[in-house]
This record gives sequence, structure tokens and C-alpha cells, in this order.
Amino acid sequence: MLEKNAIVSLKNLHFSYENEVVLNGIDLDIYDKEFITLLGPSGCGKTTTLRTIAGFIDPDEGDVLFDNERINGLAPHKRSVNTVFQKYALFPHLNVYDNIAFGLKIKKLPKKEIDEKVKKMLAVVDLKGYEHRRIANLSGGQQQRVAIARALVCDPKVVLLDEPLGALDLKLRKDMQIELKQIQQKTQKTFVYVTHDQEEALTMSDRVAVMNNGVIAQIGTPADIYNEPANAFVADFIGEANIFNGIMLEDCKVSILGKEIECVDTGFGNNKPIDVVIRPEDVEVVPESEAQFVGVVQDAIFKGVHYEMSVMVGNCQWLIHSTVCQEVGKKIGMKVAPFNIHIMNKLFPTPNNEFDVEVYYSDKDENTTTILLEGREVTIPDTYYEEGTKLHISLPPDGLHITGENSGELDEVYIESVIWKGEHNEIILESDERKWLMQSDQDEQVSTYVPICFDFSKATITVDEVAKDEE
Repeated sequence: MLEKNAIVSLKNLHFSYENEVVLNGIDLDIYDKEFITLLGPSGCGKTTTLRTIAGFIDPDEGDVLFDNERINGLAPHKRSVNTVFQKYALFPHLNVYDNIAFGLKIKKLPKKEIDEKVKKMLAVVDLKGYEHRRIANLSGGQQQRVAIARALVCDPKVVLLDEPLGALDLKLRKDMQIELKQIQQKTQKTFVYVTHDQEEALTMSDRVAVMNNGVIAQIGTPADIYNEPANAFVADFIGEANIFNGIMLEDCKVSILGKEIECVDTGFGNNKPIDVVIRPEDVEVVPESEAQFVGVVQDAIFKGVHYEMSVMVGNCQWLIHSTVCQEVGKKIGMKVAPFNIHIMNKLFPTPNNEFDVEVYYSDKDENTTTILLEGREVTIPDTYYEEGTKLHISLPPDGLHITGENSGELDEVYIESVIWKGEHNEIILESDERKWLMQSDQDEQVSTYVPICFDFSKATITVDEVAKDEE
């Protein structure tokens, strides 16, 4: 059992770079002697959080506490932390011994004490006998262990690791995951680890903080994160998952793909749109007479411990893991136990993109109406309203499209998340004034900027009668 003493506390951290928000109110307690991982996609703020703890970055707002003392502005070398970088930053002109001893020599410790500490650390990282080896003659895994030893030898309370396995091949990376955890347990240090690799996070961590867009989406044990994801982003990022749009009919009853099935979740309200997560290993293949869903096998791939099968249920794709392979083209029945159906609130709570605007210009001859949307002139074809008319516009998710470079009605719109929902991707975008929900068959890159345009033929446009009456 971990001691629940917060050695590092982050309180309401905010940080922006070139007017772009990187951290947006981070609150996190890091406990003594734990292995905690900051997990998330590129651009989510995990490395910035790590660098803030290290002292390389000062937050715009908020506090960094170390043993309950505020350390904002304290120089990195005065903090009881050490960092292991992805590229290790070892000194090529020094051998293994001198690389590990470097920090101790800077502190001007006695030669005998330095020798004792270095030899002890060589044993900890299993490099005994490598003292005089040149860095260039070490494997990637051995270099990483030298970097860890150098970070540990000065006896910091916290070790920060910024994607240190990223440069290693797959087999070595898996081996080093186990070694890193063993080193952390042996030394009883607090490890704060940054990665975008969910397998690393699940393998090594006591707790995982899943980050997205500068906030912590969920924090918990690896089992909690995997089995009880807080939202569709976490479910999609941690492991493989079937994520569907659903309707929570009432407590313990949900509608998925038009089928009413039992679940165990309560408290979501009645007839509320929700997201449903079903893990591939939780889908049971059964006779059609016992099935909740019936589909056709599209492909089957052997993965070593199971077969991974893609099954089409109507127009919706399911992913199934099973130890028994089903033939491609075969119709199969599928069933999911109620406790394996996980209900989540939607990331984007409303189904449509709604906004209020005033008609900026109109052309009766051309039958067009022009509005100002976030400072841009946007023309609505085949629609005429008098200038000054106040409109309420609602666009369904399939009424938005990502366009070519600088050709949209709104440019530089940020892609916040992309979630596959079995039939299409649900994409959440953020412009200067609002968020948008789009559905698309195309994959898009998270944390990039794109132009978007609108298909107003799918929009619902109503006149603001209150404003009209006031006029």
C-alpha cells in the first residue's frame, strides 16, 4: 500500500506558449514512493507538466508545492528532482563511471564517498563491471540505465522521466519497462514518467493521469482507467474499444444501435444521449437465437493469444477478440453481459452545433444571406433574410466538413479529439469562440489546425422571434 503523502502538488497550473494554451488548470498530487505516469497524445501538455515540476518552466498561474512548500521560481538545480531525457544527454567523452559520478563531483563530495555511491548505483542498474566502458560502446538499453543511474546517484526525492524508452526497439522497450519498475521499487523513489504509449503506462504505473488538451481527463490505477474510463477519449486512448452512440433509456437500460439491452449503470437520467464502451474481449460469440446483435465477419487476424475479428452489424463495425476464429463471411451472434457495458457522459453534450447570429448582408436577387461568424463573412445560399434579422442556426455533425488549406469559412480550427464510433469518426473541433462537433469517414490528426466549411442545406435556421418582436 502506498503512503498517501503528497511529495509534489500541482495547484491550478496554467501555462500558454505564443498565445496557445498548453496547461489549463492542472491539479495533481504525486505521492511519495509511487510510480505515476502522465499519458496522452502529442501536444496534450504532459511534457510541459514535467518541465514545470523540474523548474525548467514557470507556470503563468498556479503553484508547484514540494513537501508542502511553494517552489515557484526555484532554480532546477535547487530542487530535489532529477530528469532522465529521451535522448539521455550522456557525455560521450566520459566513460560510464564518470557519467554517473558527474553530479557528485559538481557537489564536490569526497572521492571515497563518490566511489561508494557510484558502485552502489552500478549494482542497482545492473551495470557492475561496465565502469570503464565508453558510452559509444553501450547498447541503447545500457545507455538508458547509465542515464537513470546518473539521475539516481544524487539521491533526489523525485525522478522525472521524459519518454526515455522512445528511442529503443520494441523488444528492448518491453524489457526496459520491467527493469524500470524494478529499479523504482528497489530504490523506493518517486518516479514521474511521461509517455504517449498506453502499454508502457499500464505495465509500469501505480497510477496513470490521462491528459488531453492541457487538462487531466482521468487519473486512477491502470485497472480503473481501463475498466472504468471517464469518457470516450480515455476509452479510445487506453487499449482497444468499441465506442458507440447510445441512449440511456432509464437506470440499467440502454439503447445501442436500436437495441434495448441491460447494463448496470445508474444516475444518467432518462432518454439521455450517452457514449457506450464495450471492450473487444467482452463480446461473446453465441448462437443467433441467443444473440443481442447479429453481424457478418469481415476479417480475422491471429494475434498470438487471440483472434482479432472485425464484424459488421448493419453499417456499424465491431471489434471482437476471441480464442476461437470465425470464418470470414460467416454470420455470427454476439452478446455482452450487463456489467461489461460501460456508460459515459458525452465529451460534446449537445448533438448539434448551435449559434446565434445577425444577418450582415442579404441579396434578394441571388437568394443569399450573409452572416458574420467569428469575424468572417459566411454566405448561406438559397436562403434570404433581411439585413439585421437575428437568426438561430443549428447544424448537425454531418453539416461540417474539413477542407483544403486556407479554403474554409473558418480557418485555423483546432482538432481536439477524434473518436471512431463504429460507423464514422466523431471529431471535436475548437475555434476562437466555440466548439464544434463533426462526423467524418476520414481520419484526422489530433492537435492540428484545419479550415472548416458548413453545409447549410442540412441546417435548421429559425428567426429569433423575441428579438423580432422587440424591434
